[in-house]
Amino acid sequence: MNNNKQNIITITLLALFFALLIYLEHVAAPTGQMSMLLTVLKKSAIYALVAVSMNLLNGFTGLFSLGQAGFMLIGAYAYAIVSIPLGERGNVYRYYDCAVNFSFPEVLGNLMGGPGMVLGVLVSIIFAGLITAGVAFLVGLPVLRLKSDYLAIATLGFAEIIRAIFQWGKLGPVTNGSNPLRMYVRQNAFSMDIGGISYGLSTFFLVFISALCIIVIVLLVNSSYGRAFKAIREDEIAAEAMGINLYRHKQLSFCISSFFTGVGGALLAIFMGTVMANNFRAAMTYELLLIVVLGGIGSITGSIIGAVLFVFSSEWWLRGLDSGTFMGISSTLFRNGFRLVVFSVIIMMVVLFFRRGIMGDKELPYMLGRIKNKIFGAGRKSKAGEGNV
Repeated sequence: MNNNKQNIITITLLALFFALLIYLEHVAAPTGQMSMLLTVLKKSAIYALVAVSMNLLNGFTGLFSLGQAGFMLIGAYAYAIVSIPLGERGNVYRYYDCAVNFSFPEVLGNLMGGPGMVLGVLVSIIFAGLITAGVAFLVGLPVLRLKSDYLAIATLGFAEIIRAIFQWGKLGPVTNGSNPLRMYVRQNAFSMDIGGISYGLSTFFLVFISALCIIVIVLLVNSSYGRAFKAIREDEIAAEAMGINLYRHKQLSFCISSFFTGVGGALLAIFMGTVMANNFRAAMTYELLLIVVLGGIGSITGSIIGAVLFVFSSEWWLRGLDSGTFMGISSTLFRNGFRLVVFSVIIMMVVLFFRRGIMGDKELPYMLGRIKNKIFGAGRKSKAGEGNV
């Protein structure tokens, strides 16, 4: 009964959140602050998805991988390539003869109208995730036999190699070389016409897809496969003695994590509007790792909270430190780059006071339960003491 109540409450809160999101996007978005809020919400949702997928590998399976930027690059390129309309490919591939002559959103849109375009985008996103998972399977064949730091170095090297390969001129007919991919289906395409007025749905779409993927990861973590992943993290020898195929489950975790990372890359492509390999440098992986560590390794809600705090702080709340005025205070210290200094100090303080991250390896319901027990438990104890007197 308690689980049913929790599920009902969770579904109700999610429905209210998305209803509020649609309201904000349609009614309050014209203001500058609200537009910025929606922008950072989109990026936070995407980074939360990739951070959770990274936590599935690093936190729940115990595999230290640093290839997330490379997998996001593959997902972003795969999505963009299969969603550029045929009529625009000549404008995008100016220096190459495009080798891909189809577009999922265009094909399905011609067959089914507006719903077909949305379905085509979803197919393109899933395609991007599958391509990324396929590449991860091939990469995992040799690298998953490595452990600890060696695995991290190998996956980091893979990310840098894949970035160079995608800029290689020989692959220009597919990847457009070092030139950007553009004119694919982006966030401004997600709208709904009511009474002759167009209402944007880009924030709802990006946040909804990210939330749906995170829910799937939560279900996976709580399944028998998730328990096998945790057993491998705790003790590989004991896990193998229990009958768990170590390599098979590591490969499975690696591919699933890469699939959702590729989906995150596709969503980031929709958010950014253009795709270039140089945007997916190692610094992006370090940012994601920072989010996972800040939130707590082995905590899904921790990764979500860490992503929100990281994106909101770096992209919005501390912006005034670079422009000369912050919270109504003007100073010569507030110059370009000072925001990064303050942000680094904040990160150091969080690490000092929260050694295992904000959530540790716990989830939000557990932490709320502890707070509830402390508050109401103390109340019950005091009443019991009064009765004894």
